[in-house]
Amino acid sequence: MWFGKYRNFGDIHPFFYAISFRKELLKRHLRNFFSKEKIARTVQQQKLPHVVFTYSSNLIKRGKGIDPVLQYNKADNIRLACAKMNGMVIRPGEVFSFWRTIGKTSVENGFKEGRVIVNGKLTSGTGGGLCNLANTLNLLVLNSPLEIVEFHKHSDALSPDAGKRVPLSSGTSVSYNYIDYRFRNNTGQDVQLFLWVEDEKLFGELRSERAFPYRYEIVEEGHHFRKEGDRFYRVSKIYRTTIEKATGNILDKTLIWDNHSMVMFDDDLIPKDQIRG
Repeated sequence: MWFGKYRNFGDIHPFFYAISFRKELLKRHLRNFFSKEKIARTVQQQKLPHVVFTYSSNLIKRGKGIDPVLQYNKADNIRLACAKMNGMVIRPGEVFSFWRTIGKTSVENGFKEGRVIVNGKLTSGTGGGLCNLANTLNLLVLNSPLEIVEFHKHSDALSPDAGKRVPLSSGTSVSYNYIDYRFRNNTGQDVQLFLWVEDEKLFGELRSERAFPYRYEIVEEGHHFRKEGDRFYRVSKIYRTTIEKATGNILDKTLIWDNHSMVMFDDDLIPKDQIRG
């Protein structure tokens, strides 16, 4: 086949990429229409009493090759999306959907140009930067007994780490609306999300009616950078451990990402002491 060297149909030409994109949107709309999943819709500002996990991160990245306009636009996009899910209650059996909650990331809905990944390359697009919000959601869920039912990933080496590395603080992929992030409340009690932007930081909080008997830790092993051909990759194995609160015993350790991420920032910014091979 004459297009055999391409990874998929959408890589051939932007025209075909647009067709492929529309096809995936249609498929998602059809799946949503026929799905029997109950999507969480309830929003209340009264907080459930127990804090399960909290996380915060800086939104504005600065450095070589980083467009500050796209960074501030990203923060505005995330602020707008947070307003749609702040206070959302997910009842037992309900599924939270990133895109069913936020809706279409269009200019008409107030979204701006931010940084996105298309065909493995960094570019700009309306609503860009919402992967940062999905990262925070993913960390909240991973630190709870909630069940992730849809997760997609991209490179978690989009920019240099700022300070101490936090495994899975990046790498979650979302794109309206066919690349979704979803989790199910498989517990016997309500849980609640709070997400907001303050100054240049994103804050996330997961709450519940009662404390859960377990806590969770995200552990990264063997983290380093490795050159393969003319590109560098971030390499590591990321695990999730389940720990019984009453005894401190580790009940489970599961590999959740065998990480092999292409570095998408200037190679000169890779810490030299983290390069192997």
